[in-house]
Amino acid sequence: MIAGGSRGLGLALAEELGREGAKLALSARDGEELARARSLLLQRHCVRDPDDIFLFPADLRRPEDAEELTRQTTRHFGQIDILINNAGIITVGPVESQTVADFREVMDTNFFSGLHCTLAVLPQMLARREGAIVNITSIGGKIAVPHLLPYAASKFAAVGLSEGLSAELRGKGIRVTTVCPGLMRTGSHLNAQFKGDAAREYSWFSVAAGFPGVSISARSAALKIVAAISQGKREIAITPQAIFAALFSNAMPAVTSWILQLMNAVLPAAPRGATRKYRGAEVRDMEVKSLTVLANAAAHRYNQTG
Repeated sequence: MIAGGSRGLGLALAEELGREGAKLALSARDGEELARARSLLLQRHCVRDPDDIFLFPADLRRPEDAEELTRQTTRHFGQIDILINNAGIITVGPVESQTVADFREVMDTNFFSGLHCTLAVLPQMLARREGAIVNITSIGGKIAVPHLLPYAASKFAAVGLSEGLSAELRGKGIRVTTVCPGLMRTGSHLNAQFKGDAAREYSWFSVAAGFPGVSISARSAALKIVAAISQGKREIAITPQAIFAALFSNAMPAVTSWILQLMNAVLPAAPRGATRKYRGAEVRDMEVKSLTVLANAAAHRYNQTG
């Protein structure tokens, strides 16, 4: 069962798990987006039978939706062996442009949706003393990168929850894997939310999200995650940069803080007054075309452009 399975990394994971023979329950808020994801999986021959894909539109920020998703998936397939908590949003912009509502929206989506799904699935896994829960967090849950504070706060919370679940549940037969990716080419730059000087924020974020050597392909990330699930790993970081950054920040927190302060100094300044929120696809005027080719190709492949 993949929460946030209609696009991006969730869809990439569905592809790789389907090829391994898994039956797939995909959930997202947008039913049309889910239908497109199903069509893509069938076109790419990722499953053996169309009935091996179950779609359930839901707003997993609501616990009752997570419970109904779990009931319907269990009714359809008999049980849930693997839960992947991947539902999430990214909000980019300086803290001066963020509101309490922005923080709450990101926390509800990135943290509480995973908590709701976990609590809904947990009883059947505990009864069987078997199962796997995979929490897609971020290197942003280890290091608070400037202009990503709502996202970082939610991912720090998700890392803490995931690590705590692993400690409590491993002895009860349930394997919990915390995934801390760095930048991935999933096409998320088109659906991320931008505030402040939105076009300039989009410009730097879209380049970073697709730059070779800095970001990793969604398929490579998905393959590493699928391998970690089968091996029962407690935690993985996806990119070398993410691994190094996590180790460096723990060993040299003062230097890390100084580097992040320098990074903040070169990011777009906060405009005066309230600013509205834009999807990346709405503020592409300053996109550096030559540096976003791979990112945009990923957006097309992973259902981010509909």
